[in-house]
Amino acid sequence: MMDIGAHLLIVDDDERIRGLLQKFLIRNGFMTSVARDAAHARRLMEGLAFDMVVLDVMMPGESGLDLCRDLRRTHTTPILLLTAKGEAEDRISGLEAGADDYLAKPFEPKELLLRINAILRRMPAATDAHDTPQVLHLGPIRYDLERGELRQGNDPIRLTATEAALMRIFSAQPGAAISRSDLVGMLNRDKGGLGETVQERAVDVQITRLRRKIEINPKQPRYLQTVRGAGYMLAPD
Repeated sequence: MMDIGAHLLIVDDDERIRGLLQKFLIRNGFMTSVARDAAHARRLMEGLAFDMVVLDVMMPGESGLDLCRDLRRTHTTPILLLTAKGEAEDRISGLEAGADDYLAKPFEPKELLLRINAILRRMPAATDAHDTPQVLHLGPIRYDLERGELRQGNDPIRLTATEAALMRIFSAQPGAAISRSDLVGMLNRDKGGLGETVQERAVDVQITRLRRKIEINPKQPRYLQTVRGAGYMLAPD
């Protein structure tokens, strides 16, 4: 099984930045989900518990500052703000909105990593969120993220080691397309998967097998979708 670290939510309207941050943080041991705007972030937070939100300030519509203020009314999840503005006044505005830290763009990825780890060390209470069951609903099927269990009603659905690894990968990033090459890399790092033998064609075969277990009609998948030119995506209810 992968040694999965804290679960981070990246909120940024720039698809390229979201993708770069996600890949960087996954390489450094974090579970990572992404949201394209404030509304998307709220939907993810309704069904999943996160250890930290990495939030861009300058977004169209509802800004990161507005979302930060709103989240602070109901959430204690640590928030790290990212923005192109680095003036003292802007930093103060971010902290007043309830952020735990503030990092101005452009920044070195290593500095982001250091700040994330520093915040997580200061806030052990954030891990209390894992006391709440984290479940994704795929029609009549439920996937428990913490236990890595797939069930239909009270009946468990048996998964092979590689299918279980795929579910862990996809459930960490619901609504995000993951390329075949990225899946190959993640599975090759997973001790419970196919090890060094996994190839892109093998990923396609495993996806087909997993669909048979979670889809009503595997030939017209609703939950484990193919995203043309991007890879595969888990789309829970």
